[in-house]
Amino acid sequence: MYMNRILFAASIAGTFLLLTGCAESPHSPSEKYILVAANTKVQYWQTALAGLNHAATEMKVKAEMQGPDGHDPQAEHDAFRRAIAEKPAGILVSVSDASVLSPDIEAAMQQGIPVITMDSDAPDSKRLFFIGTDNYNAGVLGGNLAAKLLNGKGNVVVFRLPNQQNQKDRLSGYQAAFSTHSEIKVSQIVDLQDQPDISGYAYDTVKKFLDSKTKVDAFVCLESRSCGGVADAVNRAGMAGKITIIAMDTDSETLDWMQKGVTSATIAQKPFTMAYYGAKLLGDIHLHPPSPLVNNWAQIPNAPMPTFVDTGAFIVDKSGLAAFQAQNKSGSAQ
Repeated sequence: MYMNRILFAASIAGTFLLLTGCAESPHSPSEKYILVAANTKVQYWQTALAGLNHAATEMKVKAEMQGPDGHDPQAEHDAFRRAIAEKPAGILVSVSDASVLSPDIEAAMQQGIPVITMDSDAPDSKRLFFIGTDNYNAGVLGGNLAAKLLNGKGNVVVFRLPNQQNQKDRLSGYQAAFSTHSEIKVSQIVDLQDQPDISGYAYDTVKKFLDSKTKVDAFVCLESRSCGGVADAVNRAGMAGKITIIAMDTDSETLDWMQKGVTSATIAQKPFTMAYYGAKLLGDIHLHPPSPLVNNWAQIPNAPMPTFVDTGAFIVDKSGLAAFQAQNKSGSAQ
């Protein structure tokens, strides 16, 4: 499987040279590519939008991100339906709830609009393939780090959005990493679904834990917004440096708490890369559509496309924070 990913990446890289190295784009200026997501105003999705726009500039096409400002699967469903009505050349979608979005994905595909999931997948839908983090491995990465920082023992509280596939996979990865440490226990999983203020809810939850003297040695955030509230509560309780906090993503609040020594580390994803590469792949599919478009490519040995493109994830801690920020600021792609 790993070799298949390498070969796929190599073939696409050659296509990219053709697409970006010529003065004349093979694309029509009327083509439009739409990214549908929830929480579109948060820093993570603004970074993804920058990647989408960069790809659109290179291809000389139109691009747009659509979706609700907050975590609202129904509102994302409405945004996806509006996107279909525009008859775009392709749709990228981060699936906040597969049960809600999968019928929309099928509707788009039946109308000949290619759909790629990114960031959060709907693996049982009719989408062509998924591009994003290998979230199980990201969970293993975070779990192994937490186990190291805890010296192999302690009680862990996890914050998650339960209906998102990416967070299900991350939790499975953490649990797999902890399974080799008999003295590490996930004592509680806090579900953030339907919370309009996730950071505030996380703050209140952590405060209740600490006020009640409940033994907690580590907090793990499987999504980005909760860890700001977690770190704030831990800091106000005077427990900074005494409780391990593993965050998700690299928004400015998370990095600020890390700089202050409250957040231990974060698992960084590549939303710019997901949207940039995803748009380019949609562009290639638009120019060279497989026939038929709707198919179960996962079951075909000579499929024209993969089932998963891994954009990677890595750990950022305080020791590497300055270097990360410098690299992020000077990134040539942006």
